[in-house]
Amino acid sequence: MIKLKDILLENNPPNLLIPRRIEGRVEKYVQSVIQKYIKDGSKGGLNLSGLKLTKLPSNLKNVSVDRHFDCSSNNLTSLTGAPNSVGGYFDCSSNNLKSLDGAPRSVGNFICSGNPNLTSLVGAPSSVVGDFVCSYNPKLTSLDGAPRSVGGYFDCTHNATKFTIEQVRAVCDVKGIIYV
Repeated sequence: MIKLKDILLENNPPNLLIPRRIEGRVEKYVQSVIQKYIKDGSKGGLNLSGLKLTKLPSNLKNVSVDRHFDCSSNNLTSLTGAPNSVGGYFDCSSNNLKSLDGAPRSVGNFICSGNPNLTSLVGAPSSVVGDFVCSYNPKLTSLDGAPRSVGGYFDCTHNATKFTIEQVRAVCDVKGIIYV
């Protein structure tokens, strides 16, 4: 047993706080969250934001999320493995996405803002029940792949190209306001 007096009198105290292995902890945590969500009947939302994920777990691919799915603020370069459908909002903002391939086919709202490598909207859902937000993407130069219909507003402000309302209407039937 080490006595406090001995520790204080030594020039090189022993390392009492040995760091634990952290490799794989995030992955295990994410898997446990997803497994619990599926076990509970896929009710409610699923939040995987801010976990430094580089890819989405493969067991999400065949899941339908009842409310929201948030995978924002990670290091994702692809949406491969994303849920098939999301009843509420799907938020993949603030990642490193290069394309929207793998995005859900059916969503309430879709948010893909703040992706510094996104150049087009190819892979986005073909129809969005609510709002579609693709703002603050510094390399977004094309509306190719934009949804054919948006039930709410369409926000494409602060991108590499300053899009016009006419350009948005040429590719998408927007029921709400168009922000350019």
